[in-house]
Amino acid sequence: MKLQQSITLGEAASYLKCRMIGNPEMSIHGLNEIHKVTEGDLSFVDYHKYYDRALQSEASVILINAEVDFPPHKGILISDDPFRDYNRLVQRYYDTNPIMGDKYIVGKDVSMGKNVVLMENVVIGDRVTIGDNCRFFPNVVIQNDTVIGNNVIIHANSTIGSDAFYYKKRPSGYDKLLSCGRVVIHNDVEIGSGCTIDKGVSGDTIIGEGTKFDNQVHIGHGAVIGRNCLFAAQVGVGGKTIIQDEVTLWGQVGVQKDILIEKGAVVLGQSGVSKSLKGNKVYFGSPAGDAKNRYRELTYLRRLPDFMDGFNTNPHHD
Repeated sequence: MKLQQSITLGEAASYLKCRMIGNPEMSIHGLNEIHKVTEGDLSFVDYHKYYDRALQSEASVILINAEVDFPPHKGILISDDPFRDYNRLVQRYYDTNPIMGDKYIVGKDVSMGKNVVLMENVVIGDRVTIGDNCRFFPNVVIQNDTVIGNNVIIHANSTIGSDAFYYKKRPSGYDKLLSCGRVVIHNDVEIGSGCTIDKGVSGDTIIGEGTKFDNQVHIGHGAVIGRNCLFAAQVGVGGKTIIQDEVTLWGQVGVQKDILIEKGAVVLGQSGVSKSLKGNKVYFGSPAGDAKNRYRELTYLRRLPDFMDGFNTNPHHD
């Protein structure tokens, strides 16, 4: 992000109340992540593993959480939380506030808290409850009887409260079981663009406090997702599955219905979870298993052609 008007190192230090090392008149022309920086940018680093990369980058100013040696032509801002302070600069110099739309639909018997922003073409169904400080981006659809807590963000084109995918096969075709449950979303949840969360057939689909979804995540009917979970893009969770707190599912993970993933589990990208998983372990593969074991199996599998070539040329085998 390039600033509309440059600021100085001294001005940034004063605003953030950070300790400054360098020329206070040094100009800052932009705010960027370390892999995007150009000369004149400010970037941040908060992990020692990446200190050197940041300090040797083209960025002119580094927001960092330690006093370190640095090239003489750069400026340093020392912060106890560079991530937080970088966000403060973005909020100050870039308008992150969504604008209330002119066209949206709100159904009957809706309870809505303070500072709720409904952008263009948002649709809110009947008997919906929404807490304070929520933001719904264009084309979000909130179906009937949904309950949403405070500080919830739902990005464009997501649908909350669709019918359950639940059918009985008959000779004449598929007979749909009617859904009369709800979706309950707790405080501080953020839901990316193009996500779909189905209501329970008769009970609740629950998204726990502080959980974050990337784009195109699907949650099946009656699933219970715990607190502070992190789901990357294209994760799919089957109905009635229980996922406990602080679980991370990376991109394109698929989770079978009716299973349990315990607290703190991490499932790596493109894995398929077909049975319950214990907590505080890392999983990979399809079916998902202990990541170290799965990687070891792949290593052996890659060596199999060489082994077979040696076997086929061995004159001593029968």
